[in-house]
Amino acid sequence: MTDYSQLRLLAIHAHPDDESSKGAATMAHYARLGARVMVATCTGGERGSILNAEMEGDVAAERDLTGLRRHEMAAAAAALGVEHRWIGFMDSGLPEGDPLPPLPWGCFALQPLERASAPVVQLVREFRPHVILSYDENGGYPHPDHIQTHNVAMEAYRRAGDPEAYPGTGEPWTPSKLYYDRAFNPERFLALHEALLERGLDSPYAERIAAFQESDPEGHRPPVARHETTTRVRCEEEFPARDRALSAHRTQVDPKGLFFWVSTDTQAEVWPWEDYTLAESRVASELPETDLFAGIDPTTPRK
Repeated sequence: MTDYSQLRLLAIHAHPDDESSKGAATMAHYARLGARVMVATCTGGERGSILNAEMEGDVAAERDLTGLRRHEMAAAAAALGVEHRWIGFMDSGLPEGDPLPPLPWGCFALQPLERASAPVVQLVREFRPHVILSYDENGGYPHPDHIQTHNVAMEAYRRAGDPEAYPGTGEPWTPSKLYYDRAFNPERFLALHEALLERGLDSPYAERIAAFQESDPEGHRPPVARHETTTRVRCEEEFPARDRALSAHRTQVDPKGLFFWVSTDTQAEVWPWEDYTLAESRVASELPETDLFAGIDPTTPRK
């Protein structure tokens, strides 16, 4: 049996609330098994908006949304039983319009790669994770901060163990595996959609599923379907903790919205996993996997 008390997991996210909608039950699962689990949040969500109508008019939300989001993040981390670290960059916002406006000066997405990566490399060298979780090259969806988070996670995974790289940021540490989160896995949405219809219930997923199945004029599928699942972590016992973490982000998450449309019991019956793609690995492991730490021996000497 695996001794998880010697293992460490680092999830690198773009904004406060991303950790609760992507891989939250997995993190709570491993924390409960005894692993050290940390979330790194690259920005403070400073350019976010109030997305929950019930919070409209809330004095704290309207006067200091950034400050309130820090409190929300602390509550979410406590709900999951994980550690948390702010990386400290400025939210880039999600540009809208045609043509798209330029990104704000000094924002996270405009930082040179080495500048954006240095504090994450330092955290990797300090926390010494065996596994890193983050987004694919599309960011999970193409928000500029999510794409930059992917870039930073890849850089930290590949270079934190290089003693010549990033001088002054601590002793080298080489993580063993890096995974892309597949929170937007089309197969999951389709399974939940069909389960709702079989129960005679309305499904909120029809539009999303249609988007997954459409191609652009050149025949390309949507970017969210770019990678295949290699690893499924069964974690349905932690779905309630995930939902508590989501609810903690009350300025960002509508308690009557999409995340809560399907009961935890139905989700546990239909899709009791969270899905990942093993993007890079320095250890041998047999695919498909059911454990992010498969193949890792924490007693093996390393830098």
